[in-house]
Amino acid sequence: MPEQFKLTVLAAAVSLLIAPAYAQQADDAPMESIQVSGSWLGSGLQNSVKNFAGARTVVDKEAIDASGAANIGDVLRRIPGVQSTDNSGTAGSAISLNIGIRGLTGRYSPRSTVLLDGIPLAVAPYGQPQLSFAPVSLNNVESIDVVRGGGAVRYGPQNVGGIINFRSRAIPEGEGIHGDANVRYNDFGEGGSSRQYSAFVGGTASNGFGLALMYSGMEGREWRQGSDEKVNDVALKFRYPLDDHSEVYGKVSYYDVKSRTPGGLTVAQYNANPFQNTRPSDFWNGDRKGADVGYLNTISATQEFEVKAYYNESFRQSALINAARTQITWQPRNYQVLGVEPRYTQRFKAAGLTHDVTVGYRFLRERGDDNNYIQNVATGLNGATATFNNSTDAHAAYIDDRIAVGQWRITPGVRYEKISSTRDDVAAKSSFETDNNKALPSLNVAYLLNPALTVFVNYTTSFGAVQNTQLNSQTSTNPLKPELAKTAEVGARWKTGAVSAEVTAFQLKFDNQIAQVPGITPATFQNIGATKHDGLETALDYTFDDASALAGLNVYANYTYTRAIQESGTTAGLDVPFYSRNTDTVGARYRVGAWTANISSTHQTKQYSDTANTVTEAANGGAGMIPGFRLWNAQLSWKQPAYEIAAGVNNIADKRYYTRNVDGNAGRMVGAPRTAYLQLRVAY
Repeated sequence: MPEQFKLTVLAAAVSLLIAPAYAQQADDAPMESIQVSGSWLGSGLQNSVKNFAGARTVVDKEAIDASGAANIGDVLRRIPGVQSTDNSGTAGSAISLNIGIRGLTGRYSPRSTVLLDGIPLAVAPYGQPQLSFAPVSLNNVESIDVVRGGGAVRYGPQNVGGIINFRSRAIPEGEGIHGDANVRYNDFGEGGSSRQYSAFVGGTASNGFGLALMYSGMEGREWRQGSDEKVNDVALKFRYPLDDHSEVYGKVSYYDVKSRTPGGLTVAQYNANPFQNTRPSDFWNGDRKGADVGYLNTISATQEFEVKAYYNESFRQSALINAARTQITWQPRNYQVLGVEPRYTQRFKAAGLTHDVTVGYRFLRERGDDNNYIQNVATGLNGATATFNNSTDAHAAYIDDRIAVGQWRITPGVRYEKISSTRDDVAAKSSFETDNNKALPSLNVAYLLNPALTVFVNYTTSFGAVQNTQLNSQTSTNPLKPELAKTAEVGARWKTGAVSAEVTAFQLKFDNQIAQVPGITPATFQNIGATKHDGLETALDYTFDDASALAGLNVYANYTYTRAIQESGTTAGLDVPFYSRNTDTVGARYRVGAWTANISSTHQTKQYSDTANTVTEAANGGAGMIPGFRLWNAQLSWKQPAYEIAAGVNNIADKRYYTRNVDGNAGRMVGAPRTAYLQLRVAY
């Protein structure tokens, strides 16, 4: 731990220790209710973002709509510490989710626990956490909750890069039917256009039974030639109160997508036409069917029990042509996931302290198969299919105790993971197995200095399990171990009616990373990677008073500095690939009557695309520095109770920027050009 960081933590600890002397005049902060209906974080004592003992941001639907975002990545890149790319690797932007937090790799979000209504979103949370297939649509989302630290005990695996929970739209309260419909037309300055549409209808009967049906769809072509995409996302939610303190709830859902993937371009191809497609036969498609059911019982003012179970099955495949255009590799894959999660919270008082003890357990069963075969382009004939059968049984148990004394909230906890995984090579009749057990302690401390200000410090441990495709590397001389990370944070959060502000310093030590050994065929993985990440996250949001001359104006900004350094091998001391040291967002929103105008900008500095931090770009576009860029967006909307019309332009200056793909589809991948959109929403 650097000396500066030690001093920062020490200073924060000292300030917390002396703070009670200045807080004697204030009443003790009231304890929050345990009631958690709909909360994904468990005990109601965890619900308050303002009092949360770690870096956390929640973006609600109003903020999402006001941002003009076309997809989830647009929203997430406005959150401190989060970096998002439009398109990474061989998957299109509509099918994948590419989120990196605090300098961790963002390609398919492999280092974050990503949830939908508290349920893992990955097709195989342990065996394949990468979200090359992310079955969630922005129009069906009520809010996005991003915990960048302090939440590792309750959720895992792959939580070193934070926890992201998408909450689907809520069932309307009160009697009667309520709903809305939304249509959006996107016109890309290059390439083509797309249509996004959604519908929502729901209500609650007099007996308390609530039901909601939601649909979100998208079709059209994005800014690359041959980038056609089509998405269908539908879900039916229900909730039924059994009595005054208990209810059952659940959801059934279906998602399908097909996405053409133009792939990377060489430097010459990009300079000639950055929007061209040299791989018109490539595509990804997939579908997911899921169901979940839960039971919540607020037994008393001091007790709460919840249990939920879920099952989903997913299919996804890709078709990728080789550089010589002579053969296409097909990769169909199937997954089934079953999970059961009970949780119990008990509040009690002892020795002048109030305790909220929560114990929980999760059993997760994964089954699936990976298949691979090659098709000859000239003859259309298929080669032999290589098949691997994968299975994982994982048990996770946790306990934490949120201790309240005066303005203090102190939460020690530990999570224990027990994982058994097997990968069978059908053709070779060989099997690869691994058993991993890991205890993950954490400590979160918050001090509610006054009703507006919370300061916090925490220390958490997280891990990543050995994944399906890595199991083939298991030998007696190369026993792969789970990746392990240790994170420390210190920060403060201020929240009043007019002002929201936060600042967090963090340090992340990521040891034991599993990395592919270069130059070896077939692919071989070893525990060789170690990186260290530290930085500072800040955010400010201010709304001018209604009595001021600037009534109706809201301004906001955030800035993040991240330093992520490799600590292993010949590249030790160099930057981690694919992250920017500096990112920021600035914006303003002005309301006059029914009219609202928004202008905002996002910015990121340069990135390296390889561990050697190569600056000079290769002719094939597969390596070299990636320039930074700033984008400006604007929106104007007119809102009435029954309808809303919005129009906007993203990337106003039509800035050319790109990311880089480094696999077999290597090259530059251009970002979205100037995009104009028109949106109509009708409520009933």
